[in-house]
Amino acid sequence: MLKKKIWIIGALVVTAIIALLIVLLVIKPFFSDVEDIFTEVEPLPPVIKYGFVIDSFYVEEDVVEKNENLSNILLKHGVSMGVIDQLAKKSVAVFDVRKIRSGKPYSILKTNDTLQTAQYFIYENDVEHYTVFQLFDSLKIYQEYHDVVLQKDTMSGIITSSLWNAIIESGGNPDLAVRLSDIYEWTIDFFAIQKEDAFYVVYDKKMIDGEFIGTGDIHAALFSHEKKNYYAFYFQQDTTIAGAYYDENGQSLKRQFLKAPLQYSRISSTFSNSRMHPVLRIRRPHHGVDYAAPAGTPVRSIGNGKVIAKAYQKGGGGNYLKIKHNNIYTTVYMHLQGFAKGISEGTHVSQGQIIGYVGSTGIATGPHLDFRVFKNGTPIDPLKMESPPATPVSKNLMPKYLQQIEPLKKALLSKIQ
Repeated sequence: MLKKKIWIIGALVVTAIIALLIVLLVIKPFFSDVEDIFTEVEPLPPVIKYGFVIDSFYVEEDVVEKNENLSNILLKHGVSMGVIDQLAKKSVAVFDVRKIRSGKPYSILKTNDTLQTAQYFIYENDVEHYTVFQLFDSLKIYQEYHDVVLQKDTMSGIITSSLWNAIIESGGNPDLAVRLSDIYEWTIDFFAIQKEDAFYVVYDKKMIDGEFIGTGDIHAALFSHEKKNYYAFYFQQDTTIAGAYYDENGQSLKRQFLKAPLQYSRISSTFSNSRMHPVLRIRRPHHGVDYAAPAGTPVRSIGNGKVIAKAYQKGGGGNYLKIKHNNIYTTVYMHLQGFAKGISEGTHVSQGQIIGYVGSTGIATGPHLDFRVFKNGTPIDPLKMESPPATPVSKNLMPKYLQQIEPLKKALLSKIQ
C-alpha cells in the first residue's frame, strides 16, 4: 500500500514537472518579447529651443499681426498692463519694442498646467537671433542667437543667359550669384559673359534646425569664361585682418579698377571710332561703352579718385561726372539721372562708391550710362582696360597657400571639365 502511494506521488511530481516545462516553453516567447520591448526602447532626449527644455512648457506660436505691438500681443495672453509697462521700460537698453514688426514670428511659453500662465515671450528679430522677455519675477530681457550650423556644399552650372539664372536653375539661392559677382567684379565683366561659360563653387550653407537660412562663406570658386579659367581661393594672410580671394598663383583678385561701373545690366553699344548715332543719325566716334539699365540704377566709381567735374552737357552727355584716379587714368560717367548725395567737384571717392544714378539726360533714346576711360588724356576701350592687382600672397606664406588650395583646385577642375 505504501509503495503504491509513493508511486502515485512520484507520478504526480513528474507530471507537474512536465506541465511546468510545457508552460515555460509556451510563455517564454511572450516574456522574451516583453523584455525586448523594455530593452530596445530608449527615452527620447529633451527638445531644447531658445535655451529652454521646450517639452516642459505649453507653447503657442504665432506671427505679429498688422498694427499689433507688445501690449496687444501680451494682453491677449493674460499678461497684466503693469508687467507690460515695466517690460517696455526695462527693454530700452536691449531692444526697442517699437521695432516689433508685422509678419515676424514669436512664441509664448506657458506653464504646462491647467492655468497655462505665460512665462516667456520670445520675438524672432530675424532668422539668426531672437529676444527673450521673462514675464515673471525680475522681468529679464535679453537677446540670443540660434545655433547656426555651417554645412559645406558645392554647386556648378552652365551659363545660358546670366549667372543669376544659372544659379536659380541649379537650385541655388540668388545670394550666391551676388557673392560670386562680388568676388569676380575686378576680373570678369559679367555684362560680357557668354553661353557655355561655366562655374563651380565650394561654399557654406547656413542651417538652423536643419533648415537653410542663407549662404555662408565661399571657400573656392572657378569661373570658366571665354575658354579661360578664373580661380578664386579664400585665404587669410594675417589673423588680425579679414581674408581675401586669390588666384592659383597667389595674385589678389582685387584690382585697382572694377570691371564695370554698375551691376546687372547689359551693354547696348561698344567703343567705336565710327558709330551711327541713334538720335542724330550721323556717323561719329563713340569713345565709350553704353550700359543699358533701368532709370535710377546706382552707378559706382570704378576706382579711388577725385571728382574734377560735375556738370550738365545740354547737347550730349547730360548730367555727367569726371573722376581723376591718378596721373594716368580718368573716367567719365554720362546721361545721369542725378548725382549721389555729397558728390561735388573736389570730392574724393572710393572704389565701388555710388556716385550717381542711370538716366537719359542730354541726347539719349532711353536710360543708359555712357562710360568712358581716358589714359594719359586719350580715350581707350573700357572693356580692354588692364588693371594691376592688389597685394598678392606674401612669399613666406606661398608654400602654405599652395598646400591649402591644391585639393580644392583639383576638385574644381575635375567638375568644370
